[in-house]
Amino acid sequence: MLGGGQLGRMFAMAARRSGYRIAMFGDPADSPCGQVSDHSSPGQFTDWDALAAFAERVSVVTYEQENIPVSTIEFLQSRVPVFPGPELLRASQNRLLEKTTLRSIGIPTADFLRITSPDELARGLETFGGAGILKTVTMGYDGKGQVKLSSANDCVDVWNRLGVTEAILERLVDFQFELSIVASRFGDGSCHFFAPALNHHVNHILDVSISPVELITDSLAGQAREMARGILEHFGVIGVLCVEFFATRDGRLLVNEIAPRPHNSGHLTIEACASSQFEQQFRAVCGLPSGDVRPRSAAVMINLLGDHLLEVTPDRWSSVFAMPDVYVHLYGKAEARIGRKMGHLTVLAADSRTAEQRAREARRALGFNGP
Repeated sequence: MLGGGQLGRMFAMAARRSGYRIAMFGDPADSPCGQVSDHSSPGQFTDWDALAAFAERVSVVTYEQENIPVSTIEFLQSRVPVFPGPELLRASQNRLLEKTTLRSIGIPTADFLRITSPDELARGLETFGGAGILKTVTMGYDGKGQVKLSSANDCVDVWNRLGVTEAILERLVDFQFELSIVASRFGDGSCHFFAPALNHHVNHILDVSISPVELITDSLAGQAREMARGILEHFGVIGVLCVEFFATRDGRLLVNEIAPRPHNSGHLTIEACASSQFEQQFRAVCGLPSGDVRPRSAAVMINLLGDHLLEVTPDRWSSVFAMPDVYVHLYGKAEARIGRKMGHLTVLAADSRTAEQRAREARRALGFNGP
């Protein structure tokens, strides 16, 4: 596993349950993934000697985040199988390349323009009716590296604050809601799809994922599966990816972005499905057949950020652990910070409305005063 975060941790826990041994590269042994790995190799992703030694230790490599240099994947790929390959990673790291590629294979996205100066930004805003979202081309996640603009008067100041030489301006989408689908592709070319999830964000960070919901009609779910299939097949993916969408008010889906790995919105699959997104990941990269991804229950995942945990006392935790059908996942991070993902709760119930209500009650029981 390249990367030691919580996605690597949950992958390692799923794989170890089936008898696999895990080596992690990139982070210390006390990282979330390092805590549950058999071997940890702290190091830089451009330390070629360390990477070569890591490749000697393992049979197959995958990754849990997209900020790994493509050159790292290419270097390892010459020594050991790496899944997914470098092209999906390359596209997911660059918003312009990602959207251009998606458009080239017939998958719709929001309209966008390449921007290299304040003057181009002003002209782009005019093209998009006076408003848009300016984003860095690389290294943006959870709302970082993006600014919503509604006036050309701000162009010079915003451009200077962004501090880049290239950016992407996206047309504002009048969407009804956001959803995502986690999908997997195996060595035999077969594709498998979890049920789509409805996503609610707070301050650009995923807050709650719900599946199933009536808003996601059979038509929308079918669109999501076929778009995800097109992406999996175009990039020849072996492994797991997530596609995030905007659902427009006229019943269409636009791809917002892709993640070349399991995704926060798919965490509910750990309890809701026989084969979770992490089990699908290790099955795919290890050459095994797919597991059963059909939902066994309605489920809701609610994130636990540093904001929610700064003043939690043991008695509050006890009250949450006492709640039936509430599953607590903590990632083992040493320090709780505002906006930092520290864990999540998953709640199963007969219907999604009940599951969401119980999930929010469980988080409030920790002392959080929000919804």
